[in-house]
Amino acid sequence: MHPPSASEARPARSPVNHPSAALRLASASPQHLFPALPDKSTALLLAVLQQLEQSQWWAAERVREQQSAQLATLLEFVRDALPFYRQRLAEAGMTGTKAPVSASWERVPILTRQQLQANVQALKVRKPPPGHRQLGLAETSGSTGTPIRVATTETTRLLWNAFALRDHYWHRRDLGASLAAIRHFAAGVDAAYPQGLDLPDWGSPVNLLHASGPGMALDIHTDPRRQLEWLSRMNPAYLITFPSNAAALARTSLAEGVALPGLREVRLVSEAVDDELRAILQAAWGVPVVDTYSAQEAGSLALQCPEHAHYHVQSENVLLEVVDAQGRACGPGETGRVLVTTLHNFAMPLLRYEIGDYAEVGPPCPCGRGLPVLSRILGRVRNMLVLPNGEQRWPSLAATFYREVAPVVQHQLVQHDLHNLEARLVVERALSSEEEEGLRAMIVERLGHPFAIRFSYPASIERSPSGKYEEFVSKVQAVTDAPGQDPQ
Repeated sequence: MHPPSASEARPARSPVNHPSAALRLASASPQHLFPALPDKSTALLLAVLQQLEQSQWWAAERVREQQSAQLATLLEFVRDALPFYRQRLAEAGMTGTKAPVSASWERVPILTRQQLQANVQALKVRKPPPGHRQLGLAETSGSTGTPIRVATTETTRLLWNAFALRDHYWHRRDLGASLAAIRHFAAGVDAAYPQGLDLPDWGSPVNLLHASGPGMALDIHTDPRRQLEWLSRMNPAYLITFPSNAAALARTSLAEGVALPGLREVRLVSEAVDDELRAILQAAWGVPVVDTYSAQEAGSLALQCPEHAHYHVQSENVLLEVVDAQGRACGPGETGRVLVTTLHNFAMPLLRYEIGDYAEVGPPCPCGRGLPVLSRILGRVRNMLVLPNGEQRWPSLAATFYREVAPVVQHQLVQHDLHNLEARLVVERALSSEEEEGLRAMIVERLGHPFAIRFSYPASIERSPSGKYEEFVSKVQAVTDAPGQDPQ
């Protein structure tokens, strides 16, 4: 069964009443099924999960106190192990070992992606502590043009698995049902249409603790119509994919009248999710939509609340800050840049790392969890429009706007400079001059500035090597430096 709740005061809120009989814990001994006798690694994972079950219900102040104590331990270590950070902390006036709950922390220079890329060796610990042995390198896709590689450890892997399981438990998924994944696969893995890839279970981390239903997978580069046919044939209970791919599937499903009667939930990863996307998925399939916010270099950052559409920061894993253009902390309702400090990576710590995303801070959640709230995760800076006066804004140009004017199948808007944009359109047929003018007027109106817009008509708009897709890309370098941030 589910790892037991340690908070008897909240039995109704703890996800122990799972609908799946398959949630029996795995046992290291075939002679001992009840109670299960886990091996050492499984027992360690269960111990972390039990603590997470408690800490989610702590008051916000207690979460901050415990997080601050962990941060102080990390800072004491990096002062001795990494001259790169020792200098930065000293310049911010942080030479002692007390927990940094003061303005001094905000004076610690922000670590940019470019600085991380240029100082990989200076940020790696030569002799990590016991239990923090380096296992490999987590690598980002480089969609921003700056690939990032960060050392992973036994501890970061353990915590990645724990927070992934927390997400399953929060949303009370029936692990005995079937799961379909449509994503990118490494070379040599055959997940091509029409068969896809058959899997015996949901994979790690679920199979570390539980029996589960079957899994199935399909390459995300498959045409959406074929993806939909495959899903209709496989009839999974759960679907996990990228938001842009889910949107294409939902539009195809609505246009062709193809239902997915067995589907219970859509899980989204890797790209920004907005209200319009949630609405179209609801219209197509009428099932819950659950998003997660994570990063290869930092692990789990925020999980969607099981009772609301906003996100809870995973404060047991990271210190996540949202700051404005001047580097000041944002309050509820304000949007800013996301900074991440990894609290448990003692092989390659990241302090105040600017991950490249923007997010909106939310008020405390009525669900009772004391974990901080993000109302929205808006995506990366390269997905922001830059006006000639230097102002930045999020463009709102979903597929429905294009299709109101012309038969557009796929779209991507590229800002080449402060005055010129390219509308890259995959169309069902050649567009008339009237349709082009209608699209131009619509784009200008939605963006709020009279940009010069030219049209191009590729046969397709390819995803990145990792399978991600961007509807808007800006090639304009905006000025976003904050006080205390080193020159790039």
